[in-house]
Amino acid sequence: MRNPPRPPLSPEARAVINATGLSRRTVMRGLLAGGAIVATGGALAACGTKPAKKPACIGTDVSATEKKINFSNWPLYIDVDEKDDKKRPSLDGFTTKTQIAVTYTEDINDNNEFFGKVRNQLQGCQSIDRDLMVLTDWMASRVVALGWAQPFDTAKTPNYTKNVLSTLRNRPWDKDMNHAVPWQSGLTGIAYNGKVAKEIRTIDELLTRPDLKGKVAVLAEMRDTVGLVLLSMGKDPAAVSDADYDAALEKLKKAVASGQIRKFTGNDYKEDLAKGDLAACMAWSGDIIQLAAEEGSQVKFVTPEEGLIIWSDNMLIPAPATHKANAEQLIDYYYDPAVAAQVAASVNYICPVQGAQDAMQKIDPDLATNPLIFPDAATLAKAHDFRALTEEEDRKYAAKFESVRGA
Repeated sequence: MRNPPRPPLSPEARAVINATGLSRRTVMRGLLAGGAIVATGGALAACGTKPAKKPACIGTDVSATEKKINFSNWPLYIDVDEKDDKKRPSLDGFTTKTQIAVTYTEDINDNNEFFGKVRNQLQGCQSIDRDLMVLTDWMASRVVALGWAQPFDTAKTPNYTKNVLSTLRNRPWDKDMNHAVPWQSGLTGIAYNGKVAKEIRTIDELLTRPDLKGKVAVLAEMRDTVGLVLLSMGKDPAAVSDADYDAALEKLKKAVASGQIRKFTGNDYKEDLAKGDLAACMAWSGDIIQLAAEEGSQVKFVTPEEGLIIWSDNMLIPAPATHKANAEQLIDYYYDPAVAAQVAASVNYICPVQGAQDAMQKIDPDLATNPLIFPDAATLAKAHDFRALTEEEDRKYAAKFESVRGA
């Protein structure tokens, strides 16, 4: 059975995406389970060096009297009812099971943008009106290091402790596994429209092939785009130096100046690629799985010969949050393999929950065997993460990247 097309995006979420041009790094839909993930040598474990700082303040937990949670996430990052795009079956199931009402908001479109929105409140120990937020590894590690995420009680999250994939355990910036819980993980590679003359196999082809000139997009996420360019130069993004970074930017700048690259995009590359207005682009594999599932689609995802970029997004409880126990219940609920498979079947991501692949067999056997949803060891061995940057490095690197983007 072919995976059904994704229901339409809600008007509210689409308005946010259109206004910003930046959206979640949408990724593969499924699960890395069992021995296959172990073979990566820890590719999914995000790098980071700073231990968690004790929060300066922790909100008073009123979960016993207030059965609710405010949950902020990225657009298109949870299962949606096929007949009603305002319904999210897994959240409805959680409320039925626990009687905890969830206010779910798709208001995270870019890590830096969101961080800037909540930074002053978190620094001043003020509420941000959220009990859970989802941030990518590098930003999650920064928030944890600053002491702006409160630790949760792992005794209250036995499913998480038992079922999180081995490569996501005891990460350097969350060794005790009590600050950040992986929501989904994903890969960044190349996508192209099948109307092009021939398949695109490398980043160098993407940036130089004459038949693609003016019809190429790269990602507005610095770590994805620069990471792939670094790989094309034989450099490891996990050990990038200032000199390597500058060299990668110079290569990218030449592709912009030559007219090879039309634009830098968030998730909005999807429509242009499907229509053929873009011939090829750097892309998140889950987006491409969704596009490829549509009738008549000629869009394809390619693992570049140089390698892929890999990352995870994580659930954190903000330090001032006042519904910690409720949040712990939700965290544990999503680490039930059956629930994780339900989400994975809908949203096209690498699910971090051990056992979900078996559960997927009951939902859709084709998805359980899809190599883009359950990557093999050879694919994962080509996956690289971008090293953790200090806040100073991040500002410096981001400014240089923005100068190339022309933003």
